[in-house]
Amino acid sequence: MSYERQSVHVRIVLDVICAHSYLGYTRFTRAADRLRDDGVQVTVKFLPFELAPGASTEGRPLLAVLEQTFGPEAVSGTAHFAEHAAREGLRFEYGKAVATGTFEAHRLIASAAHRNKAGQMTERLFRAHFTDGLHIGDAATLARLAAEVGVAMDDFPPGELRARLHRVRALGITARTAGPRTRTGRRWPPRRCSTS
Repeated sequence: MSYERQSVHVRIVLDVICAHSYLGYTRFTRAADRLRDDGVQVTVKFLPFELAPGASTEGRPLLAVLEQTFGPEAVSGTAHFAEHAAREGLRFEYGKAVATGTFEAHRLIASAAHRNKAGQMTERLFRAHFTDGLHIGDAATLARLAAEVGVAMDDFPPGELRARLHRVRALGITARTAGPRTRTGRRWPPRRCSTS
């Protein structure tokens, strides 16, 4: 297939504790890989978003937090979403997932971007949270994940990350508007992101 435009620049806003972000990111990477296979240069810039700004990093069982915050229907919804994600080749282990703040995880993604490894780091953080049940708000866990991907842990300034988070919020991006939009402005898929 021939493309008139041989380069595509994409900005992605996500949080690594958002199930919809994980699914959407997985779909995006597959599409980007197909474009790259066709000779299109795809450049990705990762923009941070926190579903729960200022959330504690003490770590609590995710299902308990979902039930406390959104009620029992949120917990039952995780089983449905896990089945949906499985059809995409993703394994969601909600029973092992740890609810936590993601500020330091976003710092790690920004650090990885300086080494052209933001995509690898993002995917590893998603998998660590949703599949492996790792506490991605824990400094020692983040250091191990950084070493796996081959990036340094603490070289992105916290103040710069706070400024980026503020700019993303100023764009009007909220958890309620998560997900790509069609040309008509309708959300697709028509779902809302929660702290899952």
